[in-house]
Amino acid sequence: MIKNVTQSILFIILMLLSVLSFAQAKTTFYKQSDWKQMDVILKKVESPKIPDKKFVITDFGAKANSNSDSRPAIMNAINAAVKAGGGRVVIPAGKWLSNGPIHLQSFIDLHVSEGATLSFGPQVKDYLPAVFTRWEGTEIYGYSPMVYANNVTDVAITGAGTIDGNAQSEFHSWPKQQAPDIAALRQMGFDGVALEKRQFAEGHFLRPPLIQIVNAKRVLLDGYTATNSPFWVNHLVYTDHAQMRNVNVDSMFSNNDGIDVDSGRWVVIENNHFRTGDDSIVIKSGRDLDGRKIGRPSENVVVRNNILDGEDGIGLGSEMSGGIKNVYFTDNTYLKGTSVFRLKANLDRGGSVEHVRIRNTKIDEAKYLFWFDLSYVAGYLGGNFPSKYSDIVFENITANKVDTFFIGHAPEAQPLQNVLFNNIQVKSSNQFMDFKNLKNVTFTNLEINGQKMSAYFE
Repeated sequence: MIKNVTQSILFIILMLLSVLSFAQAKTTFYKQSDWKQMDVILKKVESPKIPDKKFVITDFGAKANSNSDSRPAIMNAINAAVKAGGGRVVIPAGKWLSNGPIHLQSFIDLHVSEGATLSFGPQVKDYLPAVFTRWEGTEIYGYSPMVYANNVTDVAITGAGTIDGNAQSEFHSWPKQQAPDIAALRQMGFDGVALEKRQFAEGHFLRPPLIQIVNAKRVLLDGYTATNSPFWVNHLVYTDHAQMRNVNVDSMFSNNDGIDVDSGRWVVIENNHFRTGDDSIVIKSGRDLDGRKIGRPSENVVVRNNILDGEDGIGLGSEMSGGIKNVYFTDNTYLKGTSVFRLKANLDRGGSVEHVRIRNTKIDEAKYLFWFDLSYVAGYLGGNFPSKYSDIVFENITANKVDTFFIGHAPEAQPLQNVLFNNIQVKSSNQFMDFKNLKNVTFTNLEINGQKMSAYFE
């Protein structure tokens, strides 16, 4: 096992290794047939079954292009649809204001029509009473997300209109005030404090997502534009059989992840465009003791044909205590930002990330190409639960320019292991590698700055 190598001698070592035989490299964990599981996932994911009935909000008293509150009409339309066995609640073209959250129910499609903008009111008091949610991997009761559903089946948000969290929302000022609440919640989750005592609504400063769906089965997110989110933009928690496609996320406020799959199973994310203030696409599964006790992994996930334009492109963790497995990324494009692939954990987390396959990625420019930060220090509370990242493959990746090709930092007790990098081309890279504690990590068919090389770290 390689523990540490300094930048000054790394290039020479790799050049020497590049002329050696790589028969010793143990890549038996990977077979091209692994990708057949992606096809299984695509065939197995179920779509919502929603009756073909329409409930237009203007029939319930909503008025476009005014300062009047359309929320009562929207909720009345949803209730009418529920009584009729479900259907499509239509928000027509025009500007609509909702002073407070929209709570969806089973068999409802919230359809934001082309030319429609659904804006949410700026006052935080309107997002009470508290609802059950998961905040950065720990369950709490907090402010309601702007579009929210819990314990539902067959739910959709569709249409070519815009869902706007409001650039003037009071929530946007809260990052400067949230640190005490974050610290308190982290400790509660770490210590196993009862959920009923994790009350973070009025008087606290934990922002809600724009859209959050919890405890759900058969969910479709399709076609809309999402902007000005207070926190994460689209958040799927404990959701099975979910599809997100053709969505445009254009939201640049603090912590604006594009989509967070949080303990989700049988999920497909495809043909979306993410311009985000934080990660574009993230796979998570709970934080620390809270995540380990719940023990629900994110698994059987396909991410394909997306455009990524976030601070980070693809993220795994750092909230991954429930595990992540059988995740497939293919044919995505990353434009410009900090890191393309960022995989995170720390010694509070535990959990494992395994059987991850990433291929056919085109990259323009980033500071970091591959960044494994498994000794993540932010919020570390002193635990000793090393996370296992293993059985991960990157192949057929091209980049125009990166500052640093690879960073891999893992704890000595649990090295980063069984990882393959194959057929990676980078036209320009200033730094090559910075790593600590690697085991059975193989780099083969690399071309960096025009130089071909390979390496195996035992």
